[in-house]
Amino acid sequence: MAKKQEEKPVLERTYNVPLRREWLKSPKYKRAKKAIAALKNFLVKHTKSDNIKIGKYANLEIWKHGIKNPPHHIKVDVVKDKEGLVSAEIVGAPKEKKIEKKAAPKKKDEAKTKFEQEISKLKDKTKKVMSEKATEAVKAEKEEIKELKEEKSKTPAPAKKIPKDNPKQEVSDKAPKDQQGVARGEHRAKA
Repeated sequence: MAKKQEEKPVLERTYNVPLRREWLKSPKYKRAKKAIAALKNFLVKHTKSDNIKIGKYANLEIWKHGIKNPPHHIKVDVVKDKEGLVSAEIVGAPKEKKIEKKAAPKKKDEAKTKFEQEISKLKDKTKKVMSEKATEAVKAEKEEIKELKEEKSKTPAPAKKIPKDNPKQEVSDKAPKDQQGVARGEHRAKA
């Protein structure tokens, strides 16, 4: 059997990246962000690749003292792949191994266990019962609406009061103004 060949990097270097000149150009509340951008720009210039990934530990080192106080410079190990992916990690950081996912056994995918089959049957039954109850409820609502419409059509609308003097003028149900309370400002005039 042939052994798996590990991808050999095209470029592998260690850089001491100066950050201070860049983050001094930005306000205090943006300095760590500017330091990250300076690191990326430095790597673009020196590796001639736009695809850059900054490692977890390098990022933590820049943000260690907060956004207002990033380090003046940082030492990073830079590795460039054949595809042009550049990954930068702080010097001495532990290397994380790539975890390969193993294919799950096909037996579980092909045949469901008895328990799963019973659960799916119960779900189907409940869906049927719920759909039947929903249709019954809709029918009952429609019947109630019809009954209410019939009752409403049977009751006559209340007649409006029309004064004998002027038939065009409608009378309101409110009491006359003299029987209502004191109008705004009238209590001062009476005193």
